[in-house]
Amino acid sequence: MNEPTPRAVGRRVRRGAHRALRRAALWSLRPLVGRPLAWRAVPPSGERPRVRVLLQNAHGTGGTIRTVLNLCGHLARDHDVEIVSVLRRKPEPFFPLPLGVAVTYADDAFAPRGRAARLLSRLPSLLVPAGEASFRQMTLWSDVCLLRAVRRPSCEVLIGTRPSLVLLAAELAPRGVAAVGQDHMSLDSYAPALRRQIVRAYRQLDAVAVLTEAARAGYAAALAGSGTRVVRIPNAAPPLPGRPSRREDDVVLAAGRLIATKDFDTLIRAFAPVAADHPGWTLRLFGNGPRRAALRALVAELGLGDRVELRPATRDLHAEMARASVYALSSRREGMPMVIIEAMGMGLPVVSVDCPHGPAELIAHGRDGLLVPPGDEAALSAALRALVEDPELRDRLGEAAVRSARAHDLERIGPRWTRLIAGLRPPEAASGRAVRPAGRGRGRTPPGPRAAGRRI
Repeated sequence: MNEPTPRAVGRRVRRGAHRALRRAALWSLRPLVGRPLAWRAVPPSGERPRVRVLLQNAHGTGGTIRTVLNLCGHLARDHDVEIVSVLRRKPEPFFPLPLGVAVTYADDAFAPRGRAARLLSRLPSLLVPAGEASFRQMTLWSDVCLLRAVRRPSCEVLIGTRPSLVLLAAELAPRGVAAVGQDHMSLDSYAPALRRQIVRAYRQLDAVAVLTEAARAGYAAALAGSGTRVVRIPNAAPPLPGRPSRREDDVVLAAGRLIATKDFDTLIRAFAPVAADHPGWTLRLFGNGPRRAALRALVAELGLGDRVELRPATRDLHAEMARASVYALSSRREGMPMVIIEAMGMGLPVVSVDCPHGPAELIAHGRDGLLVPPGDEAALSAALRALVEDPELRDRLGEAAVRSARAHDLERIGPRWTRLIAGLRPPEAASGRAVRPAGRGRGRTPPGPRAAGRRI
């Protein structure tokens, strides 16, 4: 058995120390969370529910950001919706912000900062678990700003959209505010230490919304007996602009952040023999990320310099889909990839690795797309070749994909969120009477919805 390296031991010690500090920080904040607060009346019948959504970076790129913005735009029809962007590091958003939705920024790099803010910005976060992917982006100043946002009054429902934010909603939401977690992955996709924190904290939530049936089953088992409701609500796609692809261009399209999890290395290698036999075809890959230089080196090593195009992330991926004939996804792990739904809606047959957990719930193999086993480069290459060489197969799968994608129309998925939120409000809300909020935190709220919130 291999002995752990000094570096691994050091990392384990640091993360253990951070967990201890985080517990101490949360414990010190419990009096703030549980202190007696002034009563306020439940919104009277007919008043729009107030929903606050915590999003890591509303100005960033990626499927999670896009789906949250889409959902908030839909909810704004009959809710007062505020997106709290934890960070703001770019002056303009990559995706258009939804109309009718208030967007505020907790830690805004473009706002003036005093001496205390500058000092705290040099220290690591205590509220975000060290094993969570957003930890390196956060600081102690971010913690202060985020805590202010979480504790701000005037909402009935608080929704976190990644584990670090869901943990805070569960642990620090004001008493009486319904806390909801939206998880875009599955419980088993997280490292063991983070998974244990998630299971402990999520038991304090009113509801957890997940994307796939596999994720729902995992959370339902882990949270059994807690009173936390676990529901499956898939990603939704807004109306797609323009016409679907005619599948006339010799282009295989892929898009995503250039990180190891997306495994574009395998996709490029799988495309190489197809490119050798079909010189008119191109693999066009859109995305930004730390592996760009490595992918460029791989393209050069395989002699694919004029056959694989590495392009920056685009704001108009739909237009690129209209100029492609096949979409490929090679990820090692996904939640429910929004990009597959959009590609199918644009009439592209999708070749996807059958990774945990989303692709198999979106694609019916051989009917509206093709699934290949994880880690099987040869199978991925064979599936790409089948679509490149057979226009009739491309058309048959592409037309079926358009029909399948309609199940994920925003007009179908959005109302499921509306019903979930309505179910979190207590029955007394309809009468406009003030309701005594249920307890939370140290003693778990009894099963059932908490009462509407109280003013801080």
